[in-house]
Amino acid sequence: MHPALIFLFALISILLLTAKFRLHPFLSLVLVSLLTGVLAGEPMGAIEAITRGLGSVFSRFAIIITCGSIIGILLRKTGGMSLIASDIMRFSRNPLLALSILGFLFSVPMMCYILAYVIFIPIAKELATKLNYPSISTATSLALGAVASFNLVYPSPVIISAAEELSANTDTLILMGFFIAVPTSIAGYLYARKLGKAESYGASEYGNQGHVQPGFTEITITAQKEKAGIIQEKEGTREKAGIIQEKGIEVQKDGVQKENGLQRKEGVQGKETKKPGRLEAYAPIFLPLLLILFQAGFEHPSPLFAFLGNPNVALLIGVLLSIFSGRTLGFEMVRALVEKAVRRSGVVLLDLCGGGALGATLAMTGAGEALGRFFLQINLPHILVPFLVAAALQTVQGSRVVTMLVAPSLLLPLVPELGLPVEILILAMASGTFLFSHVNDPFFWIFGELAELEPSEVFRSNTLGNALMGVVSFLLVAGVYVFFY
Repeated sequence: MHPALIFLFALISILLLTAKFRLHPFLSLVLVSLLTGVLAGEPMGAIEAITRGLGSVFSRFAIIITCGSIIGILLRKTGGMSLIASDIMRFSRNPLLALSILGFLFSVPMMCYILAYVIFIPIAKELATKLNYPSISTATSLALGAVASFNLVYPSPVIISAAEELSANTDTLILMGFFIAVPTSIAGYLYARKLGKAESYGASEYGNQGHVQPGFTEITITAQKEKAGIIQEKEGTREKAGIIQEKGIEVQKDGVQKENGLQRKEGVQGKETKKPGRLEAYAPIFLPLLLILFQAGFEHPSPLFAFLGNPNVALLIGVLLSIFSGRTLGFEMVRALVEKAVRRSGVVLLDLCGGGALGATLAMTGAGEALGRFFLQINLPHILVPFLVAAALQTVQGSRVVTMLVAPSLLLPLVPELGLPVEILILAMASGTFLFSHVNDPFFWIFGELAELEPSEVFRSNTLGNALMGVVSFLLVAGVYVFFY
């Protein structure tokens, strides 16, 4: 079977199994990966590609995802996340935009937009709770802001390899990439904001809640509702008259915790849990961040800084700090929460590994190269060629970094024929990496699991939001080419 047809079969099969039949994503991805290899005539090669893809993704993300999950759940229980969210609301007139800026600023220095999302998603979820705002909107604003700079701003891993291979002028590339990334991220923020409006309107239509305006100055109304003891139900969480029940754990404000029918005192001698100070609240998130950024700031860091600034080590330090911050909850409670976080991260990692298996299998079939060469043979405006080649590769194998490692080598023989400035060529390819984030993209599953969204919601928020930013980015690149070259 032709590689392009194999790719279409894989994509349609995954969409049907996950969205329509609601089969678990891990099973869907592995089964389709196996069938893809059979259709390509390489069943044994498919098994090898699946195991290689599983192992590659697990080794890259296991510690990061697990640590992020532990830090998030502990800081949420201790009240540290609530304190950070309150500070953002106090100092920012638009917390939704602030989340987008957080993602935008930190994804490139950390060399990983996924890591930036994992670190800041607990803050986004807490803001959604405090502001009575759809969590899909806050998560989308954070994620799209992180992806915008990661895909376009040098020295992101997406840009740097192509710049070296094509011998681009880095000064020009930095300036051009930044000024294209800013309006692209704004487009993502506006999409997230519109998504929030649609969610709030839909909820009011079904009578779940009154229509919530997304202006973030409505904080006092939410506070008054909470004081009045109004019931709020969302994904297993119930709040009424000071009683909070979340996923089998019930905590009463008199300091008694009930879990699985048992009662135990929370805190010391039955007193209410003491709220953490700002240092304890911020340290588990921002100390690892500083260590990573500090290590990245040196071309040849010392062995100590290279060790401490490794994302895996830095986040493990954050876990220790969050456990220290949770000491007032009591040892048993902290242990139970850590176990819960590890189980939750295991679900995320399974989905990620399934995506890695599918990406490795599709790469084995040659689907990406076949689609790329197909676009090269069509008589299109030259600036569309690098954009579509990158979009095709991204759609097939899911990794933005891999796309920008492969696409320049495919286009290198055609650079004289295309007649495009190298910087325009690179940014046109980078714009194509926004399209299309779907089931074989590891971030598709990270985004959905950590934001607690269904696959259909991830398509509506992450996939469509990325597609919008890709179109905006490409139009800006084309505009720069038309008016300045």
